[in-house]
Amino acid sequence: MDKNNVPDELNEEINEQIRSRIEKNKQRALLLRKTKVVSHPHTKSDNEHGVQSKVIKVSGQKVIDSGAGFLIEEDDDLEAAMCSITANPAPIVSTLPVCIECSKEFKDSYLLQKFDYVACDNCRDNDGKHSLITRTEAKQEYLLKDCDLDKREPPLKFILRKNPHNIRWGEMKLYLQIQIEERALQVWGSEEALIEEREKRDVKRQETKIKKFNKKVKRLRMEVRSSLYDKTQKASHTHVYGDDTYNSDDDTYTHTCTECGFEETYEKM
Repeated sequence: MDKNNVPDELNEEINEQIRSRIEKNKQRALLLRKTKVVSHPHTKSDNEHGVQSKVIKVSGQKVIDSGAGFLIEEDDDLEAAMCSITANPAPIVSTLPVCIECSKEFKDSYLLQKFDYVACDNCRDNDGKHSLITRTEAKQEYLLKDCDLDKREPPLKFILRKNPHNIRWGEMKLYLQIQIEERALQVWGSEEALIEEREKRDVKRQETKIKKFNKKVKRLRMEVRSSLYDKTQKASHTHVYGDDTYNSDDDTYTHTCTECGFEETYEKM
């Protein structure tokens, strides 16, 4: 059959099949290289890049025995693709954490272990933002609740320490200062809002103290007035005594008020 008489559609279909087969062989070769498939131990390397393969003929067509259970048609494009993979290895991706302070990689650190805070030991500031703060201080100073520390995502990590004031008391929970500050900003939105709320609570606390003081003063005044009232009543009272009782031991007489029970002892001349 004369090639010139072959329809263009048929030529295009044949060319597409050839390109598809070549592409398929390329992908197989790449897969073999990437997964480091090793053929039979007695198979010798037939190229300078060390790719283990064996060329055989099947029905007059040269094919490559991959050693992985299938045959690949020998093709110049396939060889070039395999050489390209060997010459350009994939870049190595580092998985080490990067310090947020100095932007350097590090393997491990105290802050990362204890608080999940990505900072190396060289950048640790024990007297500043990386200092520790108790749970009570965090709640009072930054107006945080238990749910803000334990429930809000992510829950803040802490370490336990013995109470320095009394070893019999419960252990203290110590948090990282900078993480407490960040959590307070999440809760209140801004530092200005936190300061404003703190001032409001201080004013309310002072008002409560003044009310308690005034209430206490009022109670004392009422007690004093009641005491003075009782003394006035007693001073204006006129005793009405009953019969006299003679005491022979000391030659005195005693009589008692019939209204208030006041008892008076006296001598008769």
